[in-house]
Amino acid sequence: MKLLFLMIQQIGLIVAIAFILTRLATFRNLIDHKLDRWTIIQLSIVFGLFGIVGTYTGISIRPSENSFLWIPRIDAIGFEEALANSRVVGVVIGGLLGGPWVGLGAGLIAGIHRTLLGGFTGLACGISTVTAGLFAGLVYLKIGNRRIIPTSKALLTGAIAEAVQMLIILLIARPWESAVVLVQVIALPMILANSLGIALFVTIIRSVIHVEDRIEANQAQKVLHIADQMLVQLRRGLTEESATQISKLLLTTTGASAVSITDPEKILSHVGIGDDHHLPGHTVLTEATKKVLRTGKLYIPQSVDEIHCPQKGCPLEVAIIVPLKKSDDVIGVLKFYFLSPKQIKPVDEEVAQGLGKLLSHQLEVVDAQNHAQLIREAEIKALQAQMNPHFLFNSLNTIVALVRTQPDMARKLLIQLGYFFRQNLNASLHEFVTLKQELDHTRAYLDIEQARFTERLSVKLEIDPLYENVLLPPLTLQPLVENGIRHGLKGLEKTGEIIVHVTESKGYVLISVKDNGIGISPDRIEELLHSRIESQEGTGLALYNVNQRLTYHFGEESQLHLDSELERGTCVWFRVPLEQGGRLA
Repeated sequence: MKLLFLMIQQIGLIVAIAFILTRLATFRNLIDHKLDRWTIIQLSIVFGLFGIVGTYTGISIRPSENSFLWIPRIDAIGFEEALANSRVVGVVIGGLLGGPWVGLGAGLIAGIHRTLLGGFTGLACGISTVTAGLFAGLVYLKIGNRRIIPTSKALLTGAIAEAVQMLIILLIARPWESAVVLVQVIALPMILANSLGIALFVTIIRSVIHVEDRIEANQAQKVLHIADQMLVQLRRGLTEESATQISKLLLTTTGASAVSITDPEKILSHVGIGDDHHLPGHTVLTEATKKVLRTGKLYIPQSVDEIHCPQKGCPLEVAIIVPLKKSDDVIGVLKFYFLSPKQIKPVDEEVAQGLGKLLSHQLEVVDAQNHAQLIREAEIKALQAQMNPHFLFNSLNTIVALVRTQPDMARKLLIQLGYFFRQNLNASLHEFVTLKQELDHTRAYLDIEQARFTERLSVKLEIDPLYENVLLPPLTLQPLVENGIRHGLKGLEKTGEIIVHVTESKGYVLISVKDNGIGISPDRIEELLHSRIESQEGTGLALYNVNQRLTYHFGEESQLHLDSELERGTCVWFRVPLEQGGRLA
């Protein structure tokens, strides 16, 4: 019982070592690092030394005298002596955290050291130490290389490792009678105490990792929340209103006393202490702010004079000033004010710099999105502007000719013409429209063209109604049909035919426009899809424009394809992935 009590006292040393190690960033990084050769060597040395410490703090035992005393041994051990110690604790923990190679390395370091100390159990203890490290490493592999070892498995592994050590002592140590007496004395205390020590060490590591993971998760959640809210506010750019909302957000999520945002000339917002006299719209006065605007580098003023607040009694004494950039150009600053220099911690500087970079990146993202939207609108307007004036005049002439002979038909064509131009004008207002809306727009165009060409134009629409709610960029289908009529059927002596076909193929909606016209030469097909081609009949913009917008929204798999043979017609087709193009509810 006394030996068990003394062994449990040694647990205090184990707990102390565990506590110190887990507070060292280097040790925590080693545990989380990929197990390459250098990491294995470092972990083997750390846990091997841990095992040596366990040996030196062992309890000296003389089986022949049935006595034991807790006296640290730094010299050789007499042949009749043995040690009840916690050497296996470090080795087993090494195997559980680093795998078989770490367990083997730590076991060899601690085991060879123990063998060299001597005593009738020297060789047996050395062998059992290596065995314990390998066994713990195999447990590491068995439980799936887990970052956090379950406490119950650590406790069981320690108990088995110590039990195996007792067995090896009985098999190898001589004289056998002394080995039996020794095992009878130390087996139960060492199994209980060392397995408990291993479990405690692992529990401490688990708790530290859990705390760190929770802190990192909270920080990540906070950053994501800040990023999400800032992006919402920045949709219309960096204005006084958006800057004020962002400053309020940052004030509640940081330890600053006030937060301010400026552009190169004036204060856009100031929230927190001092907001009664640091007013939006005031010109940037402080030399510190001008310095950041000029250099583009973070700066912390070293004195109150550098903040240069004209208001007497202003409590704001120091600030972290971070540049806001777009494409390497400084467009303003983000300031975090504090009441005293003592309030600024190293982490505050890092957080301020990180938030400044985040806000800068988001300004660039918003700028890119705005430019992309402007480009899309310009592309659609280019399609609208390319509308051949002759189409309008020819349509009106056709309607005028039908007013007396077929007034109902004339009325229908007027309605279709109005609908056609209304859809054209509204196209830039929407990022997506349904396939049904595109088909209605295309039908209006085809009705007018069929009235003009009468029997010389045949139109077939082969549409599965199931896919009418698939989303497309506006002005996608009608330009392809118009292109087929204006260019494909031009000069055709036989009846021209346009077939619009919509179906599903392997998770895609397949849309094609086919004509029986003059066809396109192979060397011209690639040019039509990837560049603007000037021609006598038009700008060559339609196919290029539609192709660019399809690939922008849905990727390369949705690009236009042209299958054509001279004098036999052309088929223009593309596909939209159902899960990406989607269907309207």
